[in-house]
Amino acid sequence: MDASDGGAAGVFGVGPGALDGGAAGVFGAGLGDSDGGAAGVFAAGPGVSGGGAGRAFAAVVGAGSGWGVAAGTAGLGREHRLVLTAVGPGGPETIEARAVVLATGARERPRPARLVPGTRPAGVYTTGELQQAVHLFGQGIGTRVVVVGAENVSYAAADTVRAAGAEVVALVTEHGRAQTGRARAQSARLRHGIPLLTRTTVAELLGHGRLSGVRVRHGDGRTTVLACDTVVFTGDFIPDHELARRGALALDPGTRGPAVDGALHTSRPGVFAAGNVLHAVEPAGTAAGEGARAAGAVLDFLAGSSWPGPGVPLTVEAPLSWIAPNRITPAGPPARYVLRTGVALTRPVLKVHQNGRLLYRERSGFGTVLPNRTLTLGARWTGLVDPEGGGVRVSVG
Repeated sequence: MDASDGGAAGVFGVGPGALDGGAAGVFGAGLGDSDGGAAGVFAAGPGVSGGGAGRAFAAVVGAGSGWGVAAGTAGLGREHRLVLTAVGPGGPETIEARAVVLATGARERPRPARLVPGTRPAGVYTTGELQQAVHLFGQGIGTRVVVVGAENVSYAAADTVRAAGAEVVALVTEHGRAQTGRARAQSARLRHGIPLLTRTTVAELLGHGRLSGVRVRHGDGRTTVLACDTVVFTGDFIPDHELARRGALALDPGTRGPAVDGALHTSRPGVFAAGNVLHAVEPAGTAAGEGARAAGAVLDFLAGSSWPGPGVPLTVEAPLSWIAPNRITPAGPPARYVLRTGVALTRPVLKVHQNGRLLYRERSGFGTVLPNRTLTLGARWTGLVDPEGGGVRVSVG
């Protein structure tokens, strides 16, 4: 979000590749619509001049604005007040705020984080790097490309490869089927002739100087070399949580993002979080909705509402992977909870328990729920939770 119009909030980006314009942008709009001047919201960012640190009451730390934010003792200060040290086009700036919203988004894990062995040739990308090379810089990417993954972002990467004039050799996924809509998967296979290799993993990258091939391992143990000069690693998102970690916020072990309640309070008074830093990743509409909810929560906090305690932990049982939000406090539930599964589920029934007591059950409206696709759970049961009754768990019945 560009705050040059003197709008509600300054957005401070943490680097390229983070996904989350929605939460930060809608947060700013929400505060602006609610009388940002009265709330005392700090407006700073590209195109903004003036605005001393002492006048800062609320700030959004978001993705994609060209600003960098440091943390720790020089960033989200550990004293009572919140301090951000930002570096932007105009140089370093220290910002003090009564409230901070983290909307730093998520990023794909690159090849090193996936522990893929082999040589270190040129021609290895993530989706974000690929799209910047093709659409932003007009660079050539090679002629034969293997796309690792078979979810929505993987098919978007395949479209980018084709737009660059290169051939998609194959889409490779460890799962038994594509994790995208049936029509999209069929179009890629039948219309564009792109093979989908299921239950297949990347075993090794080959080549010196330039990538020459990708060795893959099939589910039956066989290995094959796919000749290519480019490979794109897609998906496998992780929240951009470095600022949260250095600011000593509690992280949820499932999502690996900040632990929050339904009103998006984190474990640290005055710090909220919204968007894909909480759940990597959900569609833009989900992030935007959380940005609007965070705006209301910030206004309440600036008006004097108390900060809730740590609340009751909300966790999931396998094969579910995570749930967000993941703390239950009197601040109120979200409109819905979002979850992920590690395996395909057919018409799953979600059950909510606390200390052996069934609180709620809900059958998914989807015929089959796939890994890397959204699964939701209603929030009507949260009023039944005993604040002293221990953690709440969600399982598949």
